[in-house]
Amino acid sequence: MNPLPDSEFVIVGGGAVGVGCAYALAKAGKTDVLVIERADDVGAVTTSQGAGLCGQVRDSPERIRLAMHSVAIFRELQASEVKPDWHEVGSLRIALGEKRAEEFRRLKAAADAAGLETELIDRPEARRRFPQMEFSGVSSVLWCPSDGHMTPRAVAASYRHNAARLGVKFATATALEGIVLKDGRVAGVETSRGRVGCRYLVDSAGANAYHIARLAGLELPIFPVRHEYYVTVPMDGLTPDLPCFRVPELTLYGRVRDGGLLLGGWEPKSVHADPRSYAADNEPPPVVTDWPVLDGFEASFASLFPSARAAQKSWVGKGWPTFTPDGRFIIGESARVPGFVMAGGCNAHGISGSGGIGKLLVESLTDADPSDYVRSLSPDRFTEKSWDRDEARRQAAHVYETYYGV
Repeated sequence: MNPLPDSEFVIVGGGAVGVGCAYALAKAGKTDVLVIERADDVGAVTTSQGAGLCGQVRDSPERIRLAMHSVAIFRELQASEVKPDWHEVGSLRIALGEKRAEEFRRLKAAADAAGLETELIDRPEARRRFPQMEFSGVSSVLWCPSDGHMTPRAVAASYRHNAARLGVKFATATALEGIVLKDGRVAGVETSRGRVGCRYLVDSAGANAYHIARLAGLELPIFPVRHEYYVTVPMDGLTPDLPCFRVPELTLYGRVRDGGLLLGGWEPKSVHADPRSYAADNEPPPVVTDWPVLDGFEASFASLFPSARAAQKSWVGKGWPTFTPDGRFIIGESARVPGFVMAGGCNAHGISGSGGIGKLLVESLTDADPSDYVRSLSPDRFTEKSWDRDEARRQAAHVYETYYGV
């Protein structure tokens, strides 16, 4: 294979986050970028395991505007030759009790402040939008018309195509083997195809992001946590235009996929992995389908969607998204190792948030005075103070377990 060119930026990891960051850098004029990916194609590992929903409702205007930027990027990519398969079908957020309904009112206020269109709708209107669902016991429904879903691997392919048009280079089937430091800063990387000089290394390696950081001498609390969902065979009435949905009190989310029901959820007692338990050149151990968990999702959802009960499951999605102790991304350049840049710890927002993550990365690297929010995501918050690994792992698992917490 031909040797790889020296580049200003080397991005390690060709999932949605890595290729999304490459696209964002190229759009910002930083086109001397090389993306290296160990798999044979981009989007083949953690990204391929995603459910593909994209919701913009968050608890602060700042986070909402970031999610809105991701939707804007998906719309932009959808107009290109290689599309992310973006479907802007809207979403229903469903409350079963008054405490959650009160939260929806706060979320609506945050959306209004951010300029995101949302509406608290009544039960007849919710039933009109999703006729197969039973809303009689529902206390509140928050509708967001610009939410939607995409096909995760198509997102990565679209980023790659559009980034390549801007000059970004890609090297798949290429493994990172080491990081070259000179006078304490990144000067290059060792790969399975030889040494590559660079000024910046961007770590977007998903479940291997911890190992890449260790190669630079940094210890970061990035923990893979198991997540699962299932897809049923096609069911009567499930048409492609039906909205996505989230039921926080049941810790469930879903959408229509290939005429069937995609249903996933957040487990109250998570299964998580210590990245030290597997080598840098391996993925976390395979996820064995946990049928009691998936059957529990089905049983919980049957109160709103009786047809879900005993529906034949055709496919199970499962993987190891990474979580951090404080539930925030890790984005930006390290003060301890200049030139080492993080873009990881995405807390299950990697695919849907990839457009926003790219924006944050660019701001962190090019803005002389980045926002307080961008500063708060820096890897320095972990490398410049002590933390306990066992406690950090418990906290990261808690972020997953309380994903829909009030």
